[in-house]
Amino acid sequence: MTGHMTRPSRADSRRRHQRGAALITASLLLLVVTLLGVAGLVAASLELHMSGNLHYQERAFQAAEFAIEQALSSGPLSTAYTFINPKIFPAPGVDALVPGSGTDTYTYRLYFDTSAGSTPLPEGSDNGTALVAYHFVILGTGHSSRGALATHTQGFYVLGSADCDFVGASCSFENTERERTYWAQSGAE
Repeated sequence: MTGHMTRPSRADSRRRHQRGAALITASLLLLVVTLLGVAGLVAASLELHMSGNLHYQERAFQAAEFAIEQALSSGPLSTAYTFINPKIFPAPGVDALVPGSGTDTYTYRLYFDTSAGSTPLPEGSDNGTALVAYHFVILGTGHSSRGALATHTQGFYVLGSADCDFVGASCSFENTERERTYWAQSGAE
């Protein structure tokens, strides 16, 4: 028998090219699906990080509110606490831990608002007494993980005798009820 070689037919040649095209198409589809999967993982990771940041910002907010509550319930007030010489808690350079938290801290500055000084009693108060309202300000700051920071300002007043000369000497207010007047959050829009 003679070794006779046959030429591949056109149909055989087309099948081989189609197999190559199917391999390239499948590889491209696999690459696209892989890229979509990686993009999904990156997006999920970013969303998780953003959610954590929001959580820590909320914890800092709560720590600043805790600072304000601590300042409001602190001991006697005095008009000697001024903007330049405020009552600071805790001592400068040390932050106090929020109870129940191992990382969240707070500080506050409390001072007599010399720009407001003393004012007549607010509307609806008993005007038959010789009392006036003395205005104070609290700056409460809360810190949490990832650098989260919140600063809140709380204004309040206490009632005291109208004969207090807070310019020349200081006046103290013990066991006086503190009435809130305004609240603001730094950096809030």
